[in-house]
Amino acid sequence: MDECPDKSSLTLPLILDEGQHEPASNKVEQVESNFHHESTDTTSFLKTFFNGLNALSGVGILSVPYALSSGGWFSLILLFAIAASCFYTGLLIKRCMDMDSSIRTYPDIGERAFGNKGRIWLSFVMNIELYLISTGLLILEGDNLHNIFPGVELEVAGLRIGGKYCFIVVVALIILPTVWLDNLSLLSYVSASGVLASAIILGSILWIGSFDGIGFHQAGSPVNWNGIPTAVSLYAFCYCAHPVFPILYTSMKNKHQFSSVLLLCFILCTITYASMAVFGYLMFGSTVQSQITLNLPTRNVSSKVAIFTTLVNPISKYALMATPIVNAVKKKFPSHYNKRFIGLLVSTTLVISTVIVALAIPFFGSLMSL
Repeated sequence: MDECPDKSSLTLPLILDEGQHEPASNKVEQVESNFHHESTDTTSFLKTFFNGLNALSGVGILSVPYALSSGGWFSLILLFAIAASCFYTGLLIKRCMDMDSSIRTYPDIGERAFGNKGRIWLSFVMNIELYLISTGLLILEGDNLHNIFPGVELEVAGLRIGGKYCFIVVVALIILPTVWLDNLSLLSYVSASGVLASAIILGSILWIGSFDGIGFHQAGSPVNWNGIPTAVSLYAFCYCAHPVFPILYTSMKNKHQFSSVLLLCFILCTITYASMAVFGYLMFGSTVQSQITLNLPTRNVSSKVAIFTTLVNPISKYALMATPIVNAVKKKFPSHYNKRFIGLLVSTTLVISTVIVALAIPFFGSLMSL
């Protein structure tokens, strides 16, 4: 008789089936989640690879030479350490989603770990990060356009706007229609264009250093302890794609291949970042600016190719970075509101606010460090 309770306890599941004690509304949500899961897990290995590369690579490639200049040659070890830790935490995200199929987003993981407070806090931090990235894209465009066309001014309602401030406003007007779109079906093709842009930028820098008379002659310093915090923050910015990993995972046809996708993405991106950092530092030494394109001589064709490529990349990325923020705000409105109108209002307000912040914090390196 004493063994009966033990035997019965062994037959009880450690975790009850989610549908056993849930109300009907939760079951409906679970069915909708399963339907959404079945309708979206259609992305191939190659497309997920491009999406992952685009998420990891981007404007960070322009700032890694400045990061290496800030921290010295020793800081390269920190780049590899950050890459390895971010790759491992990416695998941990996959493990979390393998254990609970209802996890769809990064805030879902925060809720499983720390409850509703964890979801709120993680959503706040994630959206702030995406907001600052969007702002940085505007600053990046303004800097590079001002470097190409230094004498351009814009007059609006009697107010004269000159320099890169003018270009920040113009680029925001160009970006605005892309933010109004809420269709992400072409994401993998946009990602492929972003990956190609990063390859073109690296190739242009190599060409300038090898054949346009600049060379790779700067020795640099072994370590600069005062600049280590800046270097670490800029290196970490290069790998800030974790909020995207759950989306990439759930979209894959063969989810067991996600680890291989992550490994390839991190290896290729880390090689690209390290190469750009080393080549840029050898070319310009301690004089390298927060964006290496600002050091390039604009008279050379290869320099113009690199600069104009950096102009295309942020415009294509802004809407992707802003979409999670817009969606999060739209969910706060009651269901009877016109979601399309709310989306237009929120996205327009978001662009205007990032323009204001970009005009107030005009230095790309400072914002990326923050």
